[in-house]
Amino acid sequence: MNSRLRRQMLASAALLLPPWARALSPDQARPVIRPTDVLRFPQDHGAHPAFRTEWWYITGMLQTVSAPRRTVGFQITFFRTRVDVATQSASQFAARQLVFAHAALSDISQGRLLHDQRIAREGFGLAEAAQGDTRIALRNWTLQREGPAAQSRYTSHIAARDFTLDLRFTQTQPVLLQGEAGYSRKGPHPDKATHYYSHPQLAVQGQIRQQQETTQVQGRAWLDHEWGESFLEADAVGWDWIGMNLLDGGALTAFRLRRADGSTLWSGGSLRRPGEVPRSLKPDEVRFTPGRVWASPATAARYPVSWLVDVAGTRYEVRARMDNQELDSRQSTGGVYWEGLSDLLDAQGRPVGSGYLEMTGYVAAMSL
Repeated sequence: MNSRLRRQMLASAALLLPPWARALSPDQARPVIRPTDVLRFPQDHGAHPAFRTEWWYITGMLQTVSAPRRTVGFQITFFRTRVDVATQSASQFAARQLVFAHAALSDISQGRLLHDQRIAREGFGLAEAAQGDTRIALRNWTLQREGPAAQSRYTSHIAARDFTLDLRFTQTQPVLLQGEAGYSRKGPHPDKATHYYSHPQLAVQGQIRQQQETTQVQGRAWLDHEWGESFLEADAVGWDWIGMNLLDGGALTAFRLRRADGSTLWSGGSLRRPGEVPRSLKPDEVRFTPGRVWASPATAARYPVSWLVDVAGTRYEVRARMDNQELDSRQSTGGVYWEGLSDLLDAQGRPVGSGYLEMTGYVAAMSL
């Protein structure tokens, strides 16, 4: 691939799509996310190429099976984005869909973050995000679902630069539809919305390979699948988000969209307690208050690595397991963000869950 074409592909990545790549031709109809849409599975586990941006995002905490026992956090994310600049091209080489991926490993015992990324246009045996069910491939990075819709089993193989993940994920709970039955508002205007569902409390088994050594692991994970056309309000620069598997078997999602001055533009989330109907959290039920700040030596960005998160009258503390979990994805999506394994504590400081904290827009404003 020549350098000019590669630069065009990188510039078209979903998180920082420039205006020329986002503009639809006059004869194109812009797809719409409606609150009346009904998500259907397994079809909606697959790709939705009519929409501009989509991702499948898996995070979790793993424990080594044998001694010495150690804790590892991991992230696997596959993105798909529609590239509108190619819609009028008759060339089979035009990049109409891009597939890109991030993978990260937080080795807590060594205080080290490993990260890798990839990007390719769909087709030509390089990349695929299939419709109808989850089947994604980016060269030899893969994510695939099988089984009945209510008993999903996922497998993923990630051969990254400094590590390899071979993991199996088993559904233990019903799909969690975020927002109102999968319609997730991202701002005051109803058109700023996505379709969004989660698989919390996934049981994980598999192996990690580092430096010619293979280690068996097991643990818990969280999968998000989200897609849409127009995500962010004009004055939103980024977001703060948590997805937490609770120790009692429940699940907590909380997020806020943030303005440049740090104030909250919009917030939401969900809370599912064991044996209870999931609760969709309204904007006035979620509040993020930043705590201790870590300054990145690589980018000078200042990230709150602890937060007080108030959810429907209950206060939690989110505390990062490791400060340096900043990911530089400028070779794929174009952005820099913080995403890492974190603990969830109650008001008395007792652990009540664990999962991932994500913070975007601290280096430069996000654009979706």
